[in-house]
Amino acid sequence: MILVVIGVSGTGKSTLGRALAGVLGWEFIEGDDFHPPGNIEKMQRHIPLNDADRIPWLERLHQQIQGLESRRQHGVLACSALKRNYRDLLDDAISDLYYIFLCGNPALIRERIRSRTAHFMPADLLDDQIAILEPPEDALLVPIDITTEQQVALVLETLEGKKKL
Repeated sequence: MILVVIGVSGTGKSTLGRALAGVLGWEFIEGDDFHPPGNIEKMQRHIPLNDADRIPWLERLHQQIQGLESRRQHGVLACSALKRNYRDLLDDAISDLYYIFLCGNPALIRERIRSRTAHFMPADLLDDQIAILEPPEDALLVPIDITTEQQVALVLETLEGKKKL
C-alpha cells in the first residue's frame, strides 16, 4: 500500500507523512526532495510553478512509488498533487494507493508558511496553489487544525475501517 499525503504548501504533509510512516514502520518519501534545482530556484524567486515544471517532478515521484510497489513494500509519500491529472500521473498502474488530503483555513496555512525558516516556498505563492487546487473526490479529508497525533489516529481508523491495513 502507498499512502499519499496531499494538499497545498503549509498544511503539514511532511509532518503527517513522517508520523504515519513511523507508526506503520513504512518508508517515507519527501516529495520536495525530488524537485529539480530549477523548480526550487523559481519558487525562491516567488514565481509559481506551472505544469511544465511539475510534470517531470511528478514523474520522478511516480518512479519512486513504482519502485516501492515492485519491491512489495509499503510507503508514505508527501506531495502536493494539486490537480486531478497530477494524481492520475502518480497513481498510474499503482494497484494499492490511497490519498489523504490535508485541508484547512487559508489564513492558518499562510501563517504556517510564514513561520517556517528552512523551506523554499514563500507564503505569497499560496494563492496560486489554492487557485489551481482541484480537491480530490476520493481522498480521506483530514483537517489541519487538529494535532498530528489526532490526524494519525483518524487515518489509521479510516484505513482499518476500509480493511486497508
